[in-house]
Amino acid sequence: MAQNHSFDIVSEIDLQEVDNAVNQALKEIHQRYDLKDSNTTIELNKKDKLLTLNTKDDYSLKQSIDILQTKFIRRGISIKAIKLNEPEQAAGGRLKQIINLQSGISKDNAKKIVKMIKDSKLKVNAQIQDEQVRVTGPKIDDLQTVIKMIKEADLDFPTQFVNMK
Repeated sequence: MAQNHSFDIVSEIDLQEVDNAVNQALKEIHQRYDLKDSNTTIELNKKDKLLTLNTKDDYSLKQSIDILQTKFIRRGISIKAIKLNEPEQAAGGRLKQIINLQSGISKDNAKKIVKMIKDSKLKVNAQIQDEQVRVTGPKIDDLQTVIKMIKEADLDFPTQFVNMK
């Protein structure tokens, strides 16, 4: 019986959890004594997967990003999913920070994963499918070895493993 087993490597973020983390971060920012007068706002654009942080100065910006990252970690969202752009000047001498939320595996990153799997010399196949990588093989042990290898690799994006069959 030559049945192949498979799983998918994906990079997804739960936007509801992101929304919850943003709300918790805003609550903490507005309660902190050193940030009370900063009038900091964080807006989540779910369609474009963007966060826009607007605050009064550099100190408030750094503290707000730190609080936001802490809330992300507590809600189980990898901070590798956050890509910070350069802060830019906004109206009234304020600072604006655009934060991209990385979801999906880009073609270049997918090629890196496939190359890692091929270099491991395991008897598995890896195929790029849209924004995910499907790994198939006859032995479940080989698939588990691939999962362990990807988890241990220092990739600059979060990975999850789904659809184990």
